[in-house]
Amino acid sequence: RANSQSIADTPNVNTIHVFVALCDNKYQGIVPVPPKIGNGQDPNNNLYWGCGYGVRTYFKKSAEWKLIQTLKPDTLLMERLVFKHVSKNYYVVADAYNGKYIKECTVDLLRSCAGRKKDVLKVNDVKLGLFGNAKLIAYAGHDGLMDFSLEENFKNVDGEKRDAIILACYSKSYFSSYLEQTQATPLVWTTGLMCPEAYSLHDALTGYVNGESAEAIRSRAAKAYTKYHKCGEKAARNLLVTG
Repeated sequence: RANSQSIADTPNVNTIHVFVALCDNKYQGIVPVPPKIGNGQDPNNNLYWGCGYGVRTYFKKSAEWKLIQTLKPDTLLMERLVFKHVSKNYYVVADAYNGKYIKECTVDLLRSCAGRKKDVLKVNDVKLGLFGNAKLIAYAGHDGLMDFSLEENFKNVDGEKRDAIILACYSKSYFSSYLEQTQATPLVWTTGLMCPEAYSLHDALTGYVNGESAEAIRSRAAKAYTKYHKCGEKAARNLLVTG
C-alpha cells in the first residue's frame, strides 16, 4: 500500500525524513553509556532523542523549526515529530526507532534512499512525502552495519535521485556499497568515530534549506561538531565529509 502513495498534488512541499535509532546499551554493539540515557525503549531520556542534544530537544529549541505535530505510532517507531521551517516550505519528519530495532531502522533508511519504501503523511491539509517520497533522507545513531550485514538488494527502483546524510561512526566505509545501489547523493557522512547528536544535523539542514552546495552543507556540520566537541575544525572536517 505505502509504495503507491503519491505526493503529486503537493509538488512544492519539501520533506526531510530523519531516522534516529535510539541509543541502546542492551541491543546495540556500543561502548555503554549511563543506563538512563542508553535505554533504547525510553525516548524521553535517550541520548539521541530526549536529552539536551537529542533530535527532539534540539530541534524543539531551534529558532529555525517549529514543532507542529507529535505522534506515537507503535513499539517499533516510538515517536514521530513533524517540524515546519519558519520561513521556507520545508518540513522535517523525525522518527525515533526503538533501539532494539536498529536493523529495521537501517533497512527502512536504505529502502527510502532507493525509492523502494514510500508513504505520505497528511498534516493540516498538506501532504508530506515520507521515506522515498522525501527529498533528503537522514540518519543519526549507532552504525548498525558494524554489528550486522544486510543481504537485501537496495537498487534504485524509480530513477529519482535523493540526498542522504548519515551521522554514525565510520558511515562512509560501512554504508558506501549500499548507498551506491540506491543512487542517493551523500551530502554528509563520516570517516571515523563520532557522536551523532543533533547539532551537526541541524546545522547541515540550515545549509540544505538555503540551497547551499554539498561542500557548504558539510562545512556547517563540521563547524557545529567543532563547537560542541572542541576538537578543532580541521579534525571535524576530516571526520565529516561529503561525496
